[in-house]
Amino acid sequence: MNNRNSTTSGDGIIEMMIELAGCSKFHRIILSGPKAAQRMFELHRRGYGRLATTTTCGLPRGQYDVALVDWPRHSARALKTTLEWLVHFLAPTSVLVICISSQEAEEHRKLGSTIRSLGFRVEAGTRFSEGIIVSARRRDANAQVVAA
Repeated sequence: MNNRNSTTSGDGIIEMMIELAGCSKFHRIILSGPKAAQRMFELHRRGYGRLATTTTCGLPRGQYDVALVDWPRHSARALKTTLEWLVHFLAPTSVLVICISSQEAEEHRKLGSTIRSLGFRVEAGTRFSEGIIVSARRRDANAQVVAA
């Protein structure tokens, strides 16, 4: 995991999340968390137009390429519940990027455990002054791409 001495402003966090997701302006992106609407406006300013929040996303059909979850100082249990619901909106080859504002090692372990329990594997991550950001893909995503 990389250590970064970057700003923790919304712009800095969203930049790190976009970088870890490896998403383009053509990907369909769903945003979750208490700052989802704010993050959506930040992405709009950067030219991303295919965006939705969990309040505007409709029914789950595996229609999103990227999920960006900004989870500041909320419980690991609430995050797990949100992720269990959110994964149904993601396509089989989607990337899930989660930002948690916690320096607690136990919270980081819980996040990794939650990601694995949902059938994802952590690909990359970075630390910032207030927490961590990790990106994950479904464990069988590479097999699905090869099969297609």
